[in-house]
Amino acid sequence: MRYNTLMAAVAMLAATGCSTIIEGKSQNIAINTTPPKASCELTRKEVKLGKVDPTPGSITVEKTKDDLTIACKKKGYEETTFIDKSGSAGATFGNIAAGGFIGWGVDSATGADNKYDSPVNITLTKK
Repeated sequence: MRYNTLMAAVAMLAATGCSTIIEGKSQNIAINTTPPKASCELTRKEVKLGKVDPTPGSITVEKTKDDLTIACKKKGYEETTFIDKSGSAGATFGNIAAGGFIGWGVDSATGADNKYDSPVNITLTKK
């Protein structure tokens, strides 16, 4: 009976996905600008996700395989755009190495196997 319980627990852990448990499906992105007090809008695939106004500040976004575009502006400065590329979360590799392909599939479907750079430091140029 103990063996069956142990196997059921292992199967449930593999099915839930390591990154989903450890890193979650969302991420806080901190944005700093030079100079401070800029207004930054985050978009993904041309869909507005939110705004950090003023900087420095942060925003929580759902993680996906798609990059984030961060466009910052401030009066007297050129608008500056930064692409925050979606990369692999650290727990993803442990999940695959442990043979958790089912868990990796769950992580991939939920976006939990992705991660963005944070903090993001953006320098605006004077007009």
